[in-house]
Amino acid sequence: MARVNENYLKLPGSYLFSTIGKKVAAFQEANPDKTIIRLGIGDVTQPLAPEIIKSLHNAVDEMGKAETFHGYAPDLGYEFLRKAIVENDYKARGCEIEADEIFVSDGAKCDSSNIQEIFAADSKIAVCDPVYPVYVDSNVMAGRTGVYDAKAETWSDVIYMPCLESNGFAPELPKEVPDLIYLCFPNNPTGATITKAQLQEWVDYANKNNAVIIYDAAYEAYISETDVPHSIYECEGARTCAIELKSFSKNAGFTGVRLGYTVIPKELICDGVALHGLWARRHGTKYNGAPYIVQRAGEAVYSEAGKAQLKDQVAYYMNNAKTIKEGLSAAGFSVSGGVNAPYIWLKTPDKMTSWEFFDYLLENANVVGTPGSGFGPSGEGYFRLTAFGTYENTLAAIERIKKL
Repeated sequence: MARVNENYLKLPGSYLFSTIGKKVAAFQEANPDKTIIRLGIGDVTQPLAPEIIKSLHNAVDEMGKAETFHGYAPDLGYEFLRKAIVENDYKARGCEIEADEIFVSDGAKCDSSNIQEIFAADSKIAVCDPVYPVYVDSNVMAGRTGVYDAKAETWSDVIYMPCLESNGFAPELPKEVPDLIYLCFPNNPTGATITKAQLQEWVDYANKNNAVIIYDAAYEAYISETDVPHSIYECEGARTCAIELKSFSKNAGFTGVRLGYTVIPKELICDGVALHGLWARRHGTKYNGAPYIVQRAGEAVYSEAGKAQLKDQVAYYMNNAKTIKEGLSAAGFSVSGGVNAPYIWLKTPDKMTSWEFFDYLLENANVVGTPGSGFGPSGEGYFRLTAFGTYENTLAAIERIKKL
């Protein structure tokens, strides 16, 4: 008799953004005359940059000719893209990363959920709290999170690192030593960052305790302050303790195109085994590669024209972030984020819970955000708004909120 993976049955409810989608759909059906402004899910709204469109068209034309047609992509990704990544994302910042240490994929979400497969089932994980839900949920599915406490909204075998207003929404080194440490900076959902010196402390901690850091740098393109690292490999010793996840979704608007990559240095050894080889084996077995057309589009991101166009696009979203932050501050809200990240993290008013404020905002302002509690217990009493809407909708949403 076939049986299901019982770990899936432990997952409480549905995925956060699926729940939000259902609630919004129900409200829209009941109120067809209302115009809803969505500042919840971190999906981009601006069209792909002209240089990327040009590259996509050229690659499509290549696929229509026998002499330039491409079938399966190489396991690690095409060399032209991996070389461009090395030169622009790493060597330009003084990081020692080689092209064959980069694994091209269809996005950081898949990699952040799949990377846990190469580690032991009893590995102890540590996560920031609040945190991107995929880190925890994927480990629940793998059976390494223990028992769920519905009242506390925590898992017994997960080390939670509270990110609170009192510590600048940055985690402190855990007293209980984990095997795997998930870090995301600039942070989703709080928009917080840490300095290079602070990140170096994490690298030193991981090397000292034989732990592995899984570093999600999906939002590095939004960093504006000089002392905030764009990559963990800017820190000394990171090659022996860190895996880095990167995405083209937010820096280049590829949420619907799908492209990302994972970096695993060959010096990263776990339990006497090189993780690079394990991920290569997993990658080759379970993945057929991002399309040639998409990888050519990724290459265009690093062209001079592409860089200039995407710099303007990032500036567009960060102007939205400034608009949200200044508007909410003027309205009396306590807000953070929005300086090095496209997310605004605000305290809910009048002691509302996160979901109460979600419902209040949807019903009274017809604005959608994300309840902080959906990111973990320390997110209760907070709310996330994204800067990825259009400027017109962003402005309209803040004006609606101000009138509440």
